[in-house]
Amino acid sequence: MTLHTPDTRIAIIGAGPSGLVTARWLLEAGLTPVIFEAASALGGHWNSAGPHSATWPGMRTNTSRVMSAFSDLDHAPGTAVYPRQDQMLDYLHAYAGRFGLMPHLRLASPVVSMTQAEGGWLLRSTCGGVESVEHFGRVIIASGRHSKPVVPQVLGLDSFSGFLGSAHTAAYAGPARFAGASVLVAGCSISALEIATDLALGGAASVTVAMRKQRYVLPKLIAGVPTDHVMFNRAAALAGEILPPEALAAGLKSAVLGASGHPAQFGAAAPDDNIFAAGISQSQGFLPAVAEGRITTRPWIDRIEGSRVHFTDGHSATFDAVLFGTGFRRDLPWLAPAVTKALALDVPVADLYAESFHPDHDGLAFVGMYDLVGPYLPVLELQARWVAQVFAGSAVLPTTTEQRAAILAARAAPPALPMHALAVQFARLAGVEPTVARWPDLERALLFGPLSPASFRLEGPAALPDAAQRSVDAAGAFGRIIRPDYDPDEQGLRNLVLGSQAAAA
Repeated sequence: MTLHTPDTRIAIIGAGPSGLVTARWLLEAGLTPVIFEAASALGGHWNSAGPHSATWPGMRTNTSRVMSAFSDLDHAPGTAVYPRQDQMLDYLHAYAGRFGLMPHLRLASPVVSMTQAEGGWLLRSTCGGVESVEHFGRVIIASGRHSKPVVPQVLGLDSFSGFLGSAHTAAYAGPARFAGASVLVAGCSISALEIATDLALGGAASVTVAMRKQRYVLPKLIAGVPTDHVMFNRAAALAGEILPPEALAAGLKSAVLGASGHPAQFGAAAPDDNIFAAGISQSQGFLPAVAEGRITTRPWIDRIEGSRVHFTDGHSATFDAVLFGTGFRRDLPWLAPAVTKALALDVPVADLYAESFHPDHDGLAFVGMYDLVGPYLPVLELQARWVAQVFAGSAVLPTTTEQRAAILAARAAPPALPMHALAVQFARLAGVEPTVARWPDLERALLFGPLSPASFRLEGPAALPDAAQRSVDAAGAFGRIIRPDYDPDEQGLRNLVLGSQAAAA
């Protein structure tokens, strides 16, 4: 065992998108990242060979290539509108190469324990059978929110005798294994609906989806435009700050129904009338597959007896396989239990100021440990920029009292946060949220175009000279925003949100 002396480096745990973008911005701030990665290669979930990956070769993203990138590196020409797993992994390798991150990586070096020590943290890691203990004054945990698959308790699950068994969808590796089989997919998450569709079109004899509750379902494309370009924008974020919940719910429901229709129209169950209570999922092919009879929907599972599954509506059927698309939770078994408990890291909404810091644990930060609705990478970068500013001393955290008040208020927040709200929050903290009034030629693109990474390089620290043109290009990439003049529906919301900003100024 080797004991290293304390130094001023910053440890990052995880070399997926969160860890890589954090390391890039620490370097920008003049700091030195040391990135611990359990797998033998970078990429996090996008490294399908990694021990904690829930991806498989050929898997597609559910966010567009514009919104599946960071601000200073676009995807390679020819990348699909919805990139494949291998394209995302290639992108992350290119990003690490461009910003000189490879020398800072410690691959195949899992952290086995992390405890508080005087002046910082002790990290115990292993590499090639050799154990090391190192002291770091500051540590950033960027190992991912979706690390531990959750399988709910179902009466009789242990007795399931279908010849393909039961598993979480994290273990799914494509439809070939299920050719000719009858498959039950449990859950209404994006992965559950996408995998059910993949199975239905990929040779399964029958596919049934069981849900605790039916969600509203957005397609991946709306009239040829990626859904994340339509649904996640600044106007929506700003409206969320001034409109009452009832108006927000009504507006969101109207937009979703206009984009995808009502699930009952396709033969699925009717979701709760309140869209916030029902929730939203996403799949391009699920509802059409239900309408075509390729997928049958049922309510939740009552019990399992051998290969027969009984549902709460009284129906039953036999299945060869059961797949649970029932989500993930944080899993930090190497973190000191007292810290895990103090920060409520074992519940959906952790006790963290702005999802990043806790007033009682100096030198500790988190990046990307939240459940997000919408594209992750632009939000991860904004959070990483702010965390790097804090650790570099160019941004100052609120007082301990103010942090505690914010943490208390956040406990009432839903466990899944909308991308546009969190992006704007981090952008303001980092001082990079563009002031719409300063960019009159970009006004419509900034309000109703996608929250593209380039739009957060218009002003503030690390502004880019080509950010304006790249923001225009992103807004018009799929024909969404190609003119500066507003549509009638946009004009009313534009007046509301900009009028509110003017009044507050």
